[in-house]
Amino acid sequence: MSTNGQKIKLREKIGYSLGDLAANLVFQTLITYLAFFYTDIYGLGSNDASLIMLIVGLSAAFLFNPIIGVLADRTISKWGKFRPWVLYTSIPLGVMALLAFSTPDFAYKGKVIYAAVTYTLLLLLYAANNLPYSALSGVITGNMAERNSISSIRFVAVMFAQFFVQVFMLPIIESAGKGDKAAGIEIVMTWLAIIGTIMLLITFFTTKERVVPTIEQKSSIKEDLSDLSKNKPWVIMLTVTILIFTTLALKGGAYVYYFDNYVDAATLAVAISPITNFLASVGMNFFGTNPLSAGFGLFNAGGIIFMLVGIGISKKLADKFGKRDVYQYGLFVSTIFMLIFYFFSPKSVLFMFGSQILHGFFYGITIPILWAMIADVADFSEWKNNRRATAIIFSAMMVGLKAGLSIGGALVAWILGLYGYISRDEVEGIQAITQPESVAQGAKMLISVYASIPFLISFVLLFFYEINKAKEVQIETELKARRGEAK
Repeated sequence: MSTNGQKIKLREKIGYSLGDLAANLVFQTLITYLAFFYTDIYGLGSNDASLIMLIVGLSAAFLFNPIIGVLADRTISKWGKFRPWVLYTSIPLGVMALLAFSTPDFAYKGKVIYAAVTYTLLLLLYAANNLPYSALSGVITGNMAERNSISSIRFVAVMFAQFFVQVFMLPIIESAGKGDKAAGIEIVMTWLAIIGTIMLLITFFTTKERVVPTIEQKSSIKEDLSDLSKNKPWVIMLTVTILIFTTLALKGGAYVYYFDNYVDAATLAVAISPITNFLASVGMNFFGTNPLSAGFGLFNAGGIIFMLVGIGISKKLADKFGKRDVYQYGLFVSTIFMLIFYFFSPKSVLFMFGSQILHGFFYGITIPILWAMIADVADFSEWKNNRRATAIIFSAMMVGLKAGLSIGGALVAWILGLYGYISRDEVEGIQAITQPESVAQGAKMLISVYASIPFLISFVLLFFYEINKAKEVQIETELKARRGEAK
C-alpha cells in the first residue's frame, strides 16, 4: 500500500513531537548540568567526574548505539519495529533520569560507583528509547511533505525543552530546594521524569507505523565501510561533527561555572533587575532567588531566541550561496563572538549578553545546514559509487555527535581541575566553598579560547570539503538523470 499521499493528522504529529520534548529534557540536562551536578552537588572530584563522563559517554556512542540500531531494525511486533521500544523504555528512562541526579549518602568510593552505574544505565536507556524514536519518523508516512511537517513540529518541541532547561531549570532548582541544590534538583528531576514518561506514552499511543521498509539494494558491511573510507566529504563531516559537539558540550557545561565563579553578582543583579522584576510581577518569583542563576537563565534565553532568528534565515542563505560556504563562515563568525569573552571583565555584563546573542544568531544559521550537508554526503556516495549508504552515513554521524558530547563534557571537569577547582568532596561539611582565583580564569578560558578551538579547526577543515554550490548542482543533476534512466 502506498503511503506517499497520506495526510497525517495534527494530533499524531504533536504526539510524535512530545517524544522529542521528553528526550531533550534529559539530553539538555546532561549537556548543561551533569559536570556541575557531579562536582558541586554530589561531591565528586573533578578528575573522577571527567573519567566517568568520558568513558561511559564513549562506550554509549560506540557500543550502545550500534547495538540498539541493529536490534530495533530486526524487531517484529504487532505495534511495528520502533513503537515497542518507545513504550517499554518510557518508565525505566524516567526512573533512571531521576536516579542519575539523586544524591544518596554513600562513602566517596560508593558515590563514584553509583554515578558510573546510573550514568551508564541512563545512556543505555536513552539510546534504547531515542534511536528507535528517531527511526519512527521515517515509517509514520512516506510523504516527504508530511515528514517535513512532522520535523518542523518536532523541532519546536526540541527548542522548547532546550529553552526550559537552559533558562528556567537552575532558578527553579534554587527555589525548590530553598538554596539546597541537592534537594532542588531531586524535586525538579522527579517532576521531569513523570512528565517525560507521560509524554513518551502519548507518543506511543498516538502514532502508527505505516511504511514497511523494503530492501532496495544489497551491500555488505565491508562494502559500505569501503565506500565510506574513500568518501573524503564523509571523513571531513564526521570529524567536523565530533568537533562541533565537543564545543557545544564544552561551553554548554561551562557556562554555569562561569556565572558562579567569574561574573560579578552585584553588577549582574542590577543589569537584569528590570527583567526579573517584571517576571516576578507575573508570578515567576523563582528568578529572584539568586541573581547568578537568574542571570545564567536569561543569558541562555537571549542566545536561544536569536538562534531561532538565525535558523529562520538559514535556508535562504544556503540556497543562494551554497551550504558549505554559509556553514563555514557562519561557524567562523559565531566563533569570534565566543573568543571575545576572553576580553570581558567580571563586570562587563551587558557585553557578555550582547556577545551571547550574536553568537546564538550566527550559530543558528549553521544548525539546519549540518544535517543537510550530511544528506549531501550520502548523495555524493551514490554519485561516486552507484550505491547509496544513507543509513550507515547518518548512523556514523550520530556516533560522532555523541562522542563529541562525551569528550566536551569530560573536558569541562578535567580542565577546571587543572585550574585548581575545589569540588564538594574536598571540603566535607562546608556549605560555601571559596574557589581559588585561578578557577575564575579557567571558567573564562573554557567558554572562550578552549571552546573556540574545535570550531576553528572545523572552519579550516571545511576548505577541503569539496561539495560547494557548483558541485551540489552537478551531483543533483547527474543523479536525477541516472535515476531517470533506471526507471
